[in-house]
Amino acid sequence: MTQEIGFELKSPQNGTTRHSHAVEDRVQREICNQVLVALGANMAGQKDSPIGQLRAAMEAIDEAGLTVRRKSRLFKTPCFPPGSGPDFVNAVVLCESNLAPEMILQTLHAIESKSGRKRVKRWEARILDLDLLAVGDLVLPDTQAFEQWAGIALEEQMTNAPDELILPHPRLQERAFVLVPLMDIVPDWRHPVLGLSVTEMVARLDPSELCYIEPVSQ
Repeated sequence: MTQEIGFELKSPQNGTTRHSHAVEDRVQREICNQVLVALGANMAGQKDSPIGQLRAAMEAIDEAGLTVRRKSRLFKTPCFPPGSGPDFVNAVVLCESNLAPEMILQTLHAIESKSGRKRVKRWEARILDLDLLAVGDLVLPDTQAFEQWAGIALEEQMTNAPDELILPHPRLQERAFVLVPLMDIVPDWRHPVLGLSVTEMVARLDPSELCYIEPVSQ
């Protein structure tokens, strides 16, 4: 995947290079980035089951301007951390959107809220969890911030969260419940910082993390 971040415009009068914010804004709106979103639920909420929540969320994502192009199967995964609630159902979707990353995140949070989710504490049982994994090849706000948040210890992860959007998601490379669904739809996608494909990231996981992940849909 590639991300067109900026461009230069040739003046038709003299051929000199100039920048046009108005044209740049228009072209940026027309760029459709590939967007990866992870879905998870372990509470029924407004639907009959977590499976129902995820299926409804996929429809809501598509209707909200994130055109869904591919859907993974749904997978049953152990809750994390252990003992924090019932097992999860997880999935991933590949979308296309010309929304800015911050607007994509706001859209996902709005879908969560509409489903009935209330954010009380980190890693609690959830009616619906939508994580923005990647937008094109963007690294936000920069590689240093990504590496800082990717490297924090588990104890810190449980209590601390960044106050700005970090892309790609700083821990997608270590989460089997994200990587296994990703294998379904984009096995060759490469992490824009690590340079590893999804297949390669799955191969680096401890096999014990994979044995309890089972598909619950075709």
